[in-house]
Amino acid sequence: MAVSTDTPNSCDALVIGAGAAGLFYGARAGEAGLRVLVIDHAAKPAEKVRISGGGRCNFTNLHTAPENFISANRHFARSALARFTPTDFLAHLARHSITWHEKTLGQLFCDARSGAIIDMLLGDLRAAGGELRLNTSIRDIEKTNEGFRVVTSGGVVEAARLVIASGGLSIPKMGATGFAYDVARQFGHAVIAPRPALVPFVFEGRDKEDFASISGLACPVQARNDRAAFEEALLFTHRGLSGPAILQISSYWAEGEPVTLDLMAGLDAAAALMAFKAQHPKKSLATALESLLPARLVALLSARGDVPDMPRLADMSHGAIENLVSSLSRWTVKPSGTEGWRTAEVTAGGVDTSGLSSKTMESRLVPGLYFIGECVDVTGWLGGYNFQWAWASAYAAARA
Repeated sequence: MAVSTDTPNSCDALVIGAGAAGLFYGARAGEAGLRVLVIDHAAKPAEKVRISGGGRCNFTNLHTAPENFISANRHFARSALARFTPTDFLAHLARHSITWHEKTLGQLFCDARSGAIIDMLLGDLRAAGGELRLNTSIRDIEKTNEGFRVVTSGGVVEAARLVIASGGLSIPKMGATGFAYDVARQFGHAVIAPRPALVPFVFEGRDKEDFASISGLACPVQARNDRAAFEEALLFTHRGLSGPAILQISSYWAEGEPVTLDLMAGLDAAAALMAFKAQHPKKSLATALESLLPARLVALLSARGDVPDMPRLADMSHGAIENLVSSLSRWTVKPSGTEGWRTAEVTAGGVDTSGLSSKTMESRLVPGLYFIGECVDVTGWLGGYNFQWAWASAYAAARA
């Protein structure tokens, strides 16, 4: 439809945000018979889809369940997730002949590049009669008796339904803004304070120097605090700690809190060290630990005083070995902060779910107004969960 600043364009559903949720909603709503217009201020659609999963798009997780999500209302996501499951999305991929593979922990990735998912989303939107307009900014939104009057940089659009799918604040260099929160507040919705999630930790002082000295080293750990625990890989960086275990626990972290790392995760370390001692009593503790941990990490732990001065194993009692293992299973660090929005994969917090219908994602305050995807206070774990929320919340709204 042509844009004119004089004569308003009209549609059944105006979607603001051409990411995963917005495009998926547009296609499903179009298939249901609605005239759909999707607009975005960016020059390209679905850029977060493009970069996800190292360019192969970790599009869902087989183990998706409400327990894999953080929200002030932990039950809110249950309805939408039940109505559109990972199996449903896989069936959709099959209809487009998109093949995939599973990595660890139920994470599913495209065999081809992530562009295959973007092409599918755009093709679905076109096939359903929907329209996409990029490089289009929003200047004003007004509620009318018939729906909404939206003033854009390309003209006025009147729509019966307004769907906010503009995401959160993560990765601002890709165009992320707080637009969704501004709209929510405009129409009387509360917003749970947004914060970076799935984000690396940074440190100061000696910790920063120590971790930078072994930057690039990875090892399996369990990262935990009082609220959650994740057993995955840890990565030392020039500024602190990253890797899946750290990204996961970061979503449950509050500023000023310590994080406990079990460096012996998954190992019967005491038994292994005692067996090593029995076979090699004249070997050093360093050599024994290097059979369990990376040598560079063992050297760092020694330099920090986190392990003894590397005596011969023959000089260590079983009790001393057990105490050492206990200490390394409770290695506690205190981040000075996170990398922030610059590298956060998603946004925690967002539009308060108490003002939304869990079945349709529609506002309880303003009929015809919907919030879907990352802008809602529903944040998934690392590993495809946030994409599944995008598909499920969009489907729920489109089938309302």
